[in-house]
Amino acid sequence: MGKRKSTRGKTAPRKKAEKLDTSFCCPFCNHPNSIDCKIDLKHLVAEASCNTCSESYSTTAHALTEPVDVYAEWIDECEKANADRDRDEDNDVVRDEVDDEEE
Repeated sequence: MGKRKSTRGKTAPRKKAEKLDTSFCCPFCNHPNSIDCKIDLKHLVAEASCNTCSESYSTTAHALTEPVDVYAEWIDECEKANADRDRDEDNDVVRDEVDDEEE
């Protein structure tokens, strides 16, 4: 006698992963979709540049680098530079107040 056929349901189709963006909003001029990221794995360089205001950022790249990684690193560097500038300005204000009190 033969074995009964198992009643296994159909498997659901897998959802495709959404593609990540390759063009972004410029942190300097705020134009949407004006940043294009280019990754050159031969020279291990990744560059993000604005088509509108000509600002650019370059960094090192590796096999797993994606355009969103380059843009995120650029944004992080901008925030870090702004924080450093704000901290320096705060120190200048404190120095000016101390100088005024001494006189």
